[in-house]
Amino acid sequence: MTPSAGISHLLQGLNKTDYNIDNLDDEIRVDKLSVTLLRHLYQDLTKQSKVSPVQAGEFCHGADYFLREFIIADRLENLFAIKAIRIRQFAGHWYIIRTTEPNLKELQSILSGTAEFYLFLARQGLITEEAADEITAQCQDLSYYQQRIEDFWNIKNDGYDSWRQACPLEPT
Repeated sequence: MTPSAGISHLLQGLNKTDYNIDNLDDEIRVDKLSVTLLRHLYQDLTKQSKVSPVQAGEFCHGADYFLREFIIADRLENLFAIKAIRIRQFAGHWYIIRTTEPNLKELQSILSGTAEFYLFLARQGLITEEAADEITAQCQDLSYYQQRIEDFWNIKNDGYDSWRQACPLEPT
C-alpha cells in the first residue's frame, strides 16, 4: 500500500507548511487547524480502530493539551516537524513546572493521546512511521517522568537549576 492510500479524503490536500508559525495570526490559524486534525483523529479511532467514543475523546483531549498548549502556543513549532525530544522536554520539564499539581496519572493521559495522534499521522502518511515510533517511545517512558515529578517535589535550597539541567528546555 502506498503511503497516500490510507489517507482520509479530508486530509489528502493537507499542506504541512500551513502549520508553520511565524506570528500571532499564524498561531491562531494553526490552533484552529489542529482542532480539525483532532476531530479526524477522533473519527479514525472510533471508526477505523474501533476505540470507544469515551476512550477516543480522552486520547484527543490529551493530544489537544500537548499540541495547543505546548507545541503551538509555547514552542511556536510546526506540529508535523517536532522531534521526539520534545516529548521528553514537555513531560519531564514543561508540564511539571506549568501544572499546579503535576501527577503521573494526568501526564500519562496526555502522553497516551499524544502517541495516538502521532501514530494517526503516520497511518495517514503525514509523518514517517519511524518518527511516530520515536515519539511513542518517549511517551511510554513513564518511570522517567515519575522520577522527574518526585525529584521536583524534593528540590531543596538552590537545587532547581540542577533539576532543570537534567532535562533542559530552551527558552522560546
